[in-house]
Amino acid sequence: MADLSPGGRLPLLFFGMLSLLGGVLAGLARLGWDVPAPAALAAGVHGPLMIAAFFGTVISLERAVAIGHGWAYSAPLAAGTGGLALLAGAPLLAGQVLGTLAAVGLIAASGVAIHRQLASFTVVLLLGAVCWLVGNLAWLASGDITLAVPWWLLFLVITIAGERLELTRFLPTPPIAQKLFIAIVGLLLLAAALGTDRLFAAGLLALALWLLRYDIARRNIGTQGLTRFIAACLLSGYVWLAVAGLLGLAGAFAPGHGWRDAALHAISLGFVFAMVFGHAPIIFPAVTRIKIPYHPALYLPLALLHLTLAARVLGGLTDHFALRQYAALTNGLVLLVFIATMVTLVRSKARRGLP
Repeated sequence: MADLSPGGRLPLLFFGMLSLLGGVLAGLARLGWDVPAPAALAAGVHGPLMIAAFFGTVISLERAVAIGHGWAYSAPLAAGTGGLALLAGAPLLAGQVLGTLAAVGLIAASGVAIHRQLASFTVVLLLGAVCWLVGNLAWLASGDITLAVPWWLLFLVITIAGERLELTRFLPTPPIAQKLFIAIVGLLLLAAALGTDRLFAAGLLALALWLLRYDIARRNIGTQGLTRFIAACLLSGYVWLAVAGLLGLAGAFAPGHGWRDAALHAISLGFVFAMVFGHAPIIFPAVTRIKIPYHPALYLPLALLHLTLAARVLGGLTDHFALRQYAALTNGLVLLVFIATMVTLVRSKARRGLP
């Protein structure tokens, strides 16, 4: 089956963006904000909308583009449709089954990538997809999202780390570095399987330190333009991953812990969305063939992301609900600022007639 054209990929990306919008609004509803009724009713599936639906769509779409097989687009289609089902108030089972099918599709696409190039990073990317499937199955079998959360977080963290591992091939990295990386991934998988929160936190902290030490971003931060912006996004994200690990070592990942919100969003906002901000100018053109020119204005949403997240974490650590509530609102607004910045840059390029 032939690859899908860039125009055919846009509806899949749109489905993912709807899940993002619904997920953000559902998260705000959990903190007492008035939101449209569909999002308010979806407050209980904020996590699945953000991770399984939005990131599941985006990551599996990127993987489908990379392997160039039409059948691989069934994964982002299933993930995006699953998110729409959750927002539309369809039976929960529909969203769970569609998310599970999407994960299976991503595993199959990752298998093709391994067949083409057997390497440590392609195996790690496959493990990330497997984590997504395990999380979906845990949720499907138990109905308890809490059981799925460690696996869903690993889906994001391991996928990002695997992509960064690929780039270390272009650096004079000592042989021990890759062995340490594999050991850390193994530790994280073991901790998730055993349900040991502090071991899981130790693995996250170790991975953050590994990335800060060996990622090419350390070298690229001394460059200029888009390369430097990406490096700033990456390094700041690694700091948030380390913060999450430290909070987790204090017990923050335990359900009901007062710092749980701070720890989870240090990963999902501080680490993951910093990666999104950094990679969007590269991944979006690869998927849509729409180029995004670099401009220093991209630093504005990045700075706002970190400032508003710092306020949210502080609110969580000090049990200041109002601070956490308003910081969460500004977290959502920052995502709009980032999207608006990207759109403005594209339109500005078009007005100037640039290719």
